[in-house]
Amino acid sequence: MDFSEAYTDRCSSVGHAARRGDIKSLKKLIKKGCSVDVPDNRGWMPIHEAASSNASGCLQLLINTAPSRSYIKSKTFESETALHLAAKSGSLRCAQLLLQAGADPDEVTNEETTALFLAVEGGYIDIVKLLIKNKANVNGPHSCSGWNPLHQAAFMERTDILQLLLESGVDKECEDDFGITPVFIAAQYGKFESLNMLILHGANFNCQAKDKATPLFIAAQEGHAKCVELLLSKGADPNLYCNDESWQLPIHAAAQMGRCKILAMLLPITDKICGIGKDKISPIYSAIYGKQEECLEMLLKEGYCPEAQESALFVCKTPMCMVFHKRNFKMAPLLLKYGFKLSSLYLSRCLECDHFPLFRYFLNKHCPLPSEDELNAFKMHSSKARRDYKEWLPYLLLAGFSPLNLLDSEWVCAVSDDILNFTLEFTNWKRLPPDVDQILSTHAGSSTWIPPEHFASIPTLVHLCRLEIRSLLKSEHLRSNECISQLPLPPCLQEFLHYSEVLQMYGITRRDLEDEIVAEPQK
Repeated sequence: MDFSEAYTDRCSSVGHAARRGDIKSLKKLIKKGCSVDVPDNRGWMPIHEAASSNASGCLQLLINTAPSRSYIKSKTFESETALHLAAKSGSLRCAQLLLQAGADPDEVTNEETTALFLAVEGGYIDIVKLLIKNKANVNGPHSCSGWNPLHQAAFMERTDILQLLLESGVDKECEDDFGITPVFIAAQYGKFESLNMLILHGANFNCQAKDKATPLFIAAQEGHAKCVELLLSKGADPNLYCNDESWQLPIHAAAQMGRCKILAMLLPITDKICGIGKDKISPIYSAIYGKQEECLEMLLKEGYCPEAQESALFVCKTPMCMVFHKRNFKMAPLLLKYGFKLSSLYLSRCLECDHFPLFRYFLNKHCPLPSEDELNAFKMHSSKARRDYKEWLPYLLLAGFSPLNLLDSEWVCAVSDDILNFTLEFTNWKRLPPDVDQILSTHAGSSTWIPPEHFASIPTLVHLCRLEIRSLLKSEHLRSNECISQLPLPPCLQEFLHYSEVLQMYGITRRDLEDEIVAEPQK
């Protein structure tokens, strides 16, 4: 059923005349004895039609000929009175007539909405004045959400209506169902003039909603810089915690949402305990969570620690863990630039995420190689990344990682023949530890693996010399092209120390280990 249509078998001709404002026809119909209280399919009677259509002449006639005093208070199926409809449509004269006839200014609809709220919502200041003059209650909730007319006026930035309501004695701290006040609404929606007027009238700008959010927090989150500046100039507290766990501050909201201008205002006045304190969460995490690179650098420049404290909430031990958790890999270089100390855990995480440029980047930044107690986890991830071994394994071995660390029975059986052969190129394959030799013998007998022919021979003297020279160099030297290039050796031998002939044999083009662009890995 279409409730916007009035059906002729339900809406009387009296209702049609009232809707048109045809007072002449209306008088004739009433004189003929036609009823004025027959509802249509919406529950609308002629009095509702006249009030909604601003047909004050018809309305006056209907009031004068009303069958009973209760006719003025009759309601539609939505529990709207004629006064509600007059207020909604801005019919000042109709509202005057209804109030003079005894209409209740505080009656509510099914949505718990008052005529005063509808008048404010429509921006009809003259009707607002009229309702207040007729002692409409300005306090308490006026809608199903618990909003007061002051909330609505602040939202609409109708400072004239705001002024009128404030002068009428409205509660400046009225709250909706979520504990939100008009000041909060003004800050949330960036209504600067509303916010300023409410503050000038003494409204509490450090109020907190039921979830503990403050006007400063919500303005920072939504990016309303002028409102933030106003609140701070009036003394809003940037260190008032805005959640039940007592860690979230406006600076977190600004960092997460990328509000750089607001972040610049908050940085000098926010207590830095939030960046290191127990049970707190550094805004560094917020910037990474929101993928806000510029905000992250602003925080780091201001002295927020790139290590930060462990975050139980985000299940992250460090901000770098958050980088991996949110796959915001472009932020990794920023953390390193400002002093984050890598551990070999992150090499495993790179393999887990199939992010090989980042793996090479970390190696180039002297990330520690996997130690004995981390080897099992690393080998697990390395075997899963075996299809792309050319993207990471050569760089790991060239960085000084001992191939013997990989050669246990599980890893040997998991990887391809090419990977196994390539790894053995970095050893003295004729003098392997007995346990490794046994693993390889067993593998050769139970698989299709056939070692290259030169593995049957004693390694050449130059290869043994290469192994010896590389064993004398520290890992950080092996990662640097400059270190080997400065050795008093011909260029061809320098290339030999870089395993150039082995890389060529296995079809591997060695990438320059200088900083690569760290981007999202291809899926």
